[in-house]
Amino acid sequence: MTSHTFTAVIHKEEDLFVAECPEVGSASQGPTIEEAIANLKEATEIYLEEFPKPKIDRTIMTTFEAKYA
Repeated sequence: MTSHTFTAVIHKEEDLFVAECPEVGSASQGPTIEEAIANLKEATEIYLEEFPKPKIDRTIMTTFEAKYA
């Protein structure tokens, strides 16, 4: 069995937290951040069992400033 550390990007939509894994493209949700991450982990593991990725590069995350009216 292979183990790998992935990135979780989390945002809130109404009463739920949505967690996404940019390296794999999986996503899930939950009423708390912890549950959203646990659900994302499960969804990612299920996805990778069906569609294994031979090499997964780390995602580069940064911030930027946007101006708007």
